[in-house]
Amino acid sequence: MTEAQADVVAEDLPPMSPEEAAEEVEEQQREEAQARSIGDDWNQDDVPDGAPLLQVTGLKKHFPIMGGFLRKRVGTVYAVDGVDFDIHKGEIFALVGESGCGKSTLGRTVLQLLEPTEGKVTFAGEDITGWNNSRMRPLRKRMQIIFQDPFGSLNPRMPVSDIIGEGLMAQGVSDSKVRTERTENALEAVGLRRSYTRRFPHEFSGGQRQRIGIARALALEPEFIVCDEPVSALDVSIQSQILNLLLDLRKEYDLTYLFISHNLSVVEYFSDRVAVMYLGQVHELATVEQMYHSPKHPYTMALLSAIPKPDPRIRSRRLVLKGDLPSPAAPPDGCRFHTRCWLREHLGNPEVCSTDDPGLRDLGEGHQVRCHFPEQVTIENAQTAAHSASRVDTAVTDA
Repeated sequence: MTEAQADVVAEDLPPMSPEEAAEEVEEQQREEAQARSIGDDWNQDDVPDGAPLLQVTGLKKHFPIMGGFLRKRVGTVYAVDGVDFDIHKGEIFALVGESGCGKSTLGRTVLQLLEPTEGKVTFAGEDITGWNNSRMRPLRKRMQIIFQDPFGSLNPRMPVSDIIGEGLMAQGVSDSKVRTERTENALEAVGLRRSYTRRFPHEFSGGQRQRIGIARALALEPEFIVCDEPVSALDVSIQSQILNLLLDLRKEYDLTYLFISHNLSVVEYFSDRVAVMYLGQVHELATVEQMYHSPKHPYTMALLSAIPKPDPRIRSRRLVLKGDLPSPAAPPDGCRFHTRCWLREHLGNPEVCSTDDPGLRDLGEGHQVRCHFPEQVTIENAQTAAHSASRVDTAVTDA
């Protein structure tokens, strides 16, 4: 905001009396002191045995669509629309799905970088939903994020020491020697030289820049990190290095990850539990073993069939979903996947799929699925659906 704009805003506001101004300052100081005390008091022992570190209940994030001459609200984008899950300490919980399904929006909403429209986020037993910036600031050192783009997330005009040290300064680490020491320790922890602190982002490769992003998150000694597709912009050979680094850091610092990805092969190697998202909702939630060996949602089955086989001699038909992904501004009624569902077509297009939302059903042992007919999701039915489709639809010839 420019000085001229600030003057205009100031003229529009009614003048405050000295007593009102003093009360406002005192209220802000009380909120910041309360947040600091909560942030300082929270530690690993605050989470009882068996209780989740992070709990998300009915979380929604909707964005308004503005249009017309007067810029009125003409619609809503349902980016995240009623999501429930929990993450236990030390766990790697993965979110997978197509681009635009709401994965990254969900991760940012969990961290309160985006204000939730509805629902509740509980961290270490404390409801943090709707906390303002002053209350959240001391807790940022407990909850960090690694961004997808290793270059766009780093300020090109700042050296590495300032990029990493900026967060430390925001958390009250005013001693430059202490900041330098913690910055160098963080670089060393991610496999970079301590002397790299005076270099700029353009002097590093893509993998090194992502290591700097990891070091920035690690410098604050967090308990929980959102990994927003941290390897999708890297070469395959570099991806494995970054994934192994994250696994090593998890063991060394007892970290908990929310891992966002669209690469199911990476998720199988890296994660403990997986949630499959489609149009802002979780459609299946299970352990890695359950998800990859006994999927119970037709969308999950289609995603798994798209995983490339490393042996070129193995050729099989895959389940190719027909049609385009519906708009999150106008999601279908009933089951949101029914417009592209191969199982619905295989079962003769039952009406219940287009009229009733199945909700998440618990199949036992923590396996949850949003489908009216999960018992019909079998390899036999999937093979029948794949072979009944044309070669153009399947895009793969028989062996």
